[in-house]
Amino acid sequence: MFQSFIDTMISGGRWQLIFQGLGITLLIAVFAILIGTVLGCIFALMKVSENKLLKWIAELYTTVLRGIPLATQLMIFYFVIFAPLGMNRLVVAILAYGINSGAYCTEIFRAGIQGIDIGQTEAGRSLGLTKQQTLFKIILPQAVKAVLPTYTSEFIVLIKETSVASFIAVMDLTKAGDMIRNATYNAWIPLLTCAVIYLILTVGLTKLFARFEKRMAKSDRS
Repeated sequence: MFQSFIDTMISGGRWQLIFQGLGITLLIAVFAILIGTVLGCIFALMKVSENKLLKWIAELYTTVLRGIPLATQLMIFYFVIFAPLGMNRLVVAILAYGINSGAYCTEIFRAGIQGIDIGQTEAGRSLGLTKQQTLFKIILPQAVKAVLPTYTSEFIVLIKETSVASFIAVMDLTKAGDMIRNATYNAWIPLLTCAVIYLILTVGLTKLFARFEKRMAKSDRS
């Protein structure tokens, strides 16, 4: 088995493809979650606003993006929207994942904002704060802490979902494993290697975020 691993992964420097793919996977996930966070904040505020048009736009955005499979969205973004413009595949993948993540972040942030007790808003208004001041100084700081576990889960899910970036020939981790499989006619070693790396990433990040949440909870009590 060890010799099979050497022949498949080490010979010809094919292991480098795995590291290149891992780098692309993390690059997509990090930039996509940043885009998703910005969009999520904007559309969440639109959803909790009193303006019916803004609410409708935000509702349409979340309904469409959460209702269409990510792989389908990715191919629409590339082959229908951006391919005629000659945009780089990696940039298209980041935008597609970011816009998709924004829909989920919108619901996460909206739930956090609306989950804060109405008494907090009333207390802010009684202190003479405007609606906007109450929202940004009292409601949002509490909402951020409340949604942190769900938000970090979204990032972890996003890392796993980058595996469909290969649909538009982006060489992410899964694509790298598949390229090695095609070159060596050995499926189980490269694909299991990718699976183990994904598992290490998700478990490691889960534990890291859990420790961060515990520290935040400890600082709140102290």
